[in-house]
Amino acid sequence: MTMEDSGNRLFVGNLPFRMTRDELYDLFAQAGNVVSVHIPTDRETGRPRGFGFVEMEDHGALEQAIQMFNEHSVEGRALVVNQARPREPRRF
Repeated sequence: MTMEDSGNRLFVGNLPFRMTRDELYDLFAQAGNVVSVHIPTDRETGRPRGFGFVEMEDHGALEQAIQMFNEHSVEGRALVVNQARPREPRRF
C-alpha cells in the first residue's frame, strides 16, 4: 500500500491521550482483522496527538469498525471513525 492509497485505513479521531497502540489494536480487533495501528506523536513533546490510523484487513472489516466505533465512548471521549483520506503531499 502506498501513502496515497487509503485502502482499508481508518482515521480515528478524539482518542484519549493515554490510549496505547495495543489498546487501539485490541479495540478495533473486535470488528475484524487489524493489519496495523499508528498513533502519531508530536515531534517536540513526544506526546500522542489525539488521533490515529488503523488499517483493517478488508473493506468489510473497515465498514464494521466504522459502524461499531464511530461515536463510541472511550474514557468519556466520543471517537470519530471514518475512512482515511489519501495523504496530501507536504509543501515546504
